Amino acid sequence: MRDIGQNARAASRLIAKADTATKNKALTAMAAAIVRDEDKLLAANALDLENARAKELEPSLIDRLTLTTKGVASMAEGLKQIAALADPIGEITGLSYRPSGIQVGKMRVPLGVIGIIYEARPNVTADAAGLCLKAGNAAILRGGSEAIHANQAIAACVKEGLRSAGLPETAVQVIETTDRAAVGELITMKTYVDVIVPRGGKGLIERISNEARVPVIKHLDGICHVYIDVKADLDKAIRIAENAKCQRYGTCNTMETLLVHKDIAKEILPKLNQIYLNNGVELRGDTAACAIIPQMKPATEDDWLTEYLAPILSIKIVSDFDQALAHIAKYGSQHTDSIVTEDYTLSRRFLREVDASSVMVNTSTRFADGFEYGLGAEIGISTDKIHARGPVGLEGLTSQKYIVLGDGHIRQ
Repeated sequence: MRDIGQNARAASRLIAKADTATKNKALTAMAAAIVRDEDKLLAANALDLENARAKELEPSLIDRLTLTTKGVASMAEGLKQIAALADPIGEITGLSYRPSGIQVGKMRVPLGVIGIIYEARPNVTADAAGLCLKAGNAAILRGGSEAIHANQAIAACVKEGLRSAGLPETAVQVIETTDRAAVGELITMKTYVDVIVPRGGKGLIERISNEARVPVIKHLDGICHVYIDVKADLDKAIRIAENAKCQRYGTCNTMETLLVHKDIAKEILPKLNQIYLNNGVELRGDTAACAIIPQMKPATEDDWLTEYLAPILSIKIVSDFDQALAHIAKYGSQHTDSIVTEDYTLSRRFLREVDASSVMVNTSTRFADGFEYGLGAEIGISTDKIHARGPVGLEGLTSQKYIVLGDGHIRQ
């Protein structure tokens, strides 16, 4: 691990000064290699899936692990989009003259070496490599053992892209060992690693947060809410409530709790109940919700605090907007929350008062995603307030330094 760290630190200095054209050449070459090697990637993923099923891993993890033809195309498209994005490195902002005659501003610079620890999702290998490279960083990637074959196949495409652009292959290193001790080393190598980004289950992220001696960008839970207000357009509300839960179950931006205003609950809940029933979603509700849908299971206190990552949804009927906000403030994870309403004033209050990394009006929480936000891809989603918040794209993988311009000026 020390060798990997030393190689990453040396590579980071070369990547930091690489020009935009060189980085983009590497990214497009990576994308081309991924498209060309689709069959190899799917075959490698098939081995991972076979092992995962043999170990009887959770369905939500197998869902995240699964790589499809569409998924391969999305990885390549993500790299192309990153190449098309403006290069943040070297951008100068806020340049202004001071009374002394000097000019002071800020320049955007790379973070240096980024360690990324992730479970299941093989697409993270490509996304992380691309984003770190475009932002001028070196990357050390440690994927989960369950995705080892697919990760190494994708890593080969990444290395080919780096070589074709004349950049060091050590700019992106995918750790080959599945030994958990490698993670312990990576998160304590302050000399070589500038920031850690964990992506995976709560257990992994808690461990990283507790043991890391390197700064961490993370989110712990994705307990996302949709609140259907009394002034909601019910057709919109039904579409949003279905999509936010049923479009995909095992993602951090999937709705886990539905809040419904009491004055429309009797009208909308039976319709939603049928939709969720058709999709195989188990409902757990408070007393008022169970009175409307008797077959609904009673919700416990733990349900409001649970990120199911499964076809399970908790439902609470609230008396008004303020009670909805109070529930989100108490049980939310500051990830993503959405309101469905035609009331302009309430929608603006929701945007202003809900403390989350993404706050939405009249749309599904499933849009909380770097690709959907136009970031090309994301390294993860942060619910921290420092250094980055929300989907972490190129800008979140950079820092700023002050620059001062003078012409022989001296301080009096």
